[in-house]
Amino acid sequence: MECKREENIEKCNCTYSGCPRKGICCKCLEYHKGRGELPACYFSPQAEATYERSIEKFNQDRRACG
Repeated sequence: MECKREENIEKCNCTYSGCPRKGICCKCLEYHKGRGELPACYFSPQAEATYERSIEKFNQDRRACG
């Protein structure tokens, strides 16, 4: 399967400018899964900006979004 990095970057809400995986979704998912985290695309813009990718933060974010 061909990676459509440029197309993915347009949709990616990750604001961490130094991320080498930006736009490479399979690498992003693999990285965060290995750390017991979720990638930026699971979070609201406000929660994503904290760079905390924990499942606990995700649950807090979802409750706050109602």
